[in-house]
Amino acid sequence: MGAISSLFGYLLNALYTVFNNYGIAIIVFSIILRLILIPITIKQQKAMKKSAELQEEMKEIQRKYKNNPEKLNQETIDLYKREKLSPFAGCFSSIIQLLIILSVFWLVSQPLTYMKKIDTNIINDYRTQLQQEGNQSAYMEIEIINKYGAQDERVRLNMDFLGLDLSKVPSSNLNDWRVYIIPILYVISSIVSIKITNNFNKKKKNDKKAITDGKELQTQEEPNELEAMEAMNKNMTFMLPLMSVFIAFIAPLGLALYWFVSNILVIIEKIIIDAVMKHKEEKENA
Repeated sequence: MGAISSLFGYLLNALYTVFNNYGIAIIVFSIILRLILIPITIKQQKAMKKSAELQEEMKEIQRKYKNNPEKLNQETIDLYKREKLSPFAGCFSSIIQLLIILSVFWLVSQPLTYMKKIDTNIINDYRTQLQQEGNQSAYMEIEIINKYGAQDERVRLNMDFLGLDLSKVPSSNLNDWRVYIIPILYVISSIVSIKITNNFNKKKKNDKKAITDGKELQTQEEPNELEAMEAMNKNMTFMLPLMSVFIAFIAPLGLALYWFVSNILVIIEKIIIDAVMKHKEEKENA
């Protein structure tokens, strides 16, 4: 994670140099990162669409070879190969998101190390002084910025963003109502993002059901590999935001700001990509 955090740190520091504001730098950083990840997002949505389209074929294969597991597995593999679809496509995207979540967490937790690239000896000297004063914070680099930033420009960061102190940790500032603003916005955006994703998936299933003219196969009660993968991807869709909410509560507000902006961008991406894919499909059908 350190290597990725350090790489992200170069970009975030360059943006901070331009804007001289930590919050604005994080917002622009979020936009750039989402632009870089657009190919992965497009590939994921295409995989989800293809997966929905293969449901009926998978059920037919399962019905035909339900008493021959070896043949069933081989036919399933052949179907994936023929359609150029990986059953782990959605999981791969979720793993990428998890790596980014953890890397950005390291970045905002230790901005002097990963963003400012401050010499370790300088950080350790300040950390020792704080510990001797009885400060045992889990985010010592944030404490160093708050206490020594005014007198030492090497460890100075402008973390004031629209009246919010992005260095604050919600769990350590429960009496300050302002620390809840960004996490709450993040939770709301997560709910909207999940709802949009579920609506897209539901629409795809309904479209597929309409194509089959109401024909039902006798093996509906029997789960297949694609359904299992779809369930796994759905679980990951819910687990990542839940985990993020918990981390946002115990991490500096800069992390919650990054996630909130990313969520807004993801929502916009999903709507645009789905609209483009739908238009392309209608054009091909015409």
